Amino acid sequence: MHFPTIALVGRYQDSGLHTPLRALAGLLTQAGRAVLIESDTASHTGVTEYPSATFAEIGHRASLAVVMGGDGTMLGAARHLAPFDVPVVGINHGRVGFITDIPVQDAAAAVTSLLQGRYETEKRMLLAGSVWRGDVGMFAATALNDVVLSRAGRGGMIEVRVEIGDTFMYTQRADGLIVATPTGSTAYALSASGPILHPEADAMVIVPVAPQTLSNRPIVVPANATLNMTLTAMARVGAGASVHFDMQTWSDLQPGDRIVVRRAPHTIRFLHPTGYSFFSTLRRKLDWNRLPRGDDDHGE
Repeated sequence: MHFPTIALVGRYQDSGLHTPLRALAGLLTQAGRAVLIESDTASHTGVTEYPSATFAEIGHRASLAVVMGGDGTMLGAARHLAPFDVPVVGINHGRVGFITDIPVQDAAAAVTSLLQGRYETEKRMLLAGSVWRGDVGMFAATALNDVVLSRAGRGGMIEVRVEIGDTFMYTQRADGLIVATPTGSTAYALSASGPILHPEADAMVIVPVAPQTLSNRPIVVPANATLNMTLTAMARVGAGASVHFDMQTWSDLQPGDRIVVRRAPHTIRFLHPTGYSFFSTLRRKLDWNRLPRGDDDHGE
């Protein structure tokens, strides 16, 4: 039997989530699978007729996690479950949905195919980041999308020294600096004019946010690189800066603090329905190939 125990994780802030969540749980039960509901999802949606479990318990007990929500919900679930090698599948109950790629109306058919062994597997890298003040570790977290160093509020530009390993790269003055995985290349990095990386690319991308010098461009670096970003200055005394690991924030950065980013030791496995195409997702989400009204197929 494929996936005998399946956990359901939902964006419980969504009104009405309990209806598709119960429908999916019922489908899985009828298919002979044991169902677990993630604890916060259960308590906030009222779907309490199934056993609930923390992410750690899901990691030890589940053979698959189905995430119903938006990409943010998937980011959190993936960070928790990657160390346990529990594969995840995303059902889009949000808006854009680059990594929750199954529309909610297609959930039943897609999950049924998964249960029958018809799916494709894709591994995605994560980042491990840490904040250091001298030799003291101040904060550490993982990220599936990106690590973002940014100014706080209207504090003006920050100045960051960037090194790859022991090699000096540059000193950057900008509103911020994004280090993104291939997964994160279609998130904040994309809005800052960074390149789109294919999920199979073994690389990270560094994207400046509103750099002072326009010749400072995004750069793709090997995934096995260790990046050291030292906050060397802020625009004015008392201005603040913060670093974000996906949705996890350390907001007490001071000049001299160093942010170290490297590839995390774990990957996360995404499962997709047979026939999934990354480029099809890009065409759909970014409106590629949509010609202006009146144009013919050749764009003339």
